[in-house]
Amino acid sequence: MPSRKILIVDDSISIRKSVSFILSQAGYTVVEAEDGLVGLNKAKAEVEKFGLVITDINMPNMDGIQLIQELRKTEGYKFTAIIALTTENQESKMQEGKSAGATGWIVKPFSADKLLAVVKKIIG
Repeated sequence: MPSRKILIVDDSISIRKSVSFILSQAGYTVVEAEDGLVGLNKAKAEVEKFGLVITDINMPNMDGIQLIQELRKTEGYKFTAIIALTTENQESKMQEGKSAGATGWIVKPFSADKLLAVVKKIIG
């Protein structure tokens, strides 16, 4: 069974806090990062790998697509579930995310129930 530890990467503090709150209340361990670069460094630094990564797409320093590509090259994250949580709903952006290695896509705004349903389906 995958780790119940989740990395949330989003440059919006309100989105990070809201996702973190929803998942923490459901019993998951959550670590936050404000952009892809910080997220990648946190993922590499963790001894117990994250069971799931939830990332925004449009962020400064390193966007979500680059983060997904880098995580897929990082030991321990080749097969980890990565969900893009974004306002992007264009087919081309979704295809780019899928090509980079995203497991799924949740379009903002989202409901707590939808987020939890997706997370439970992926890591239990």
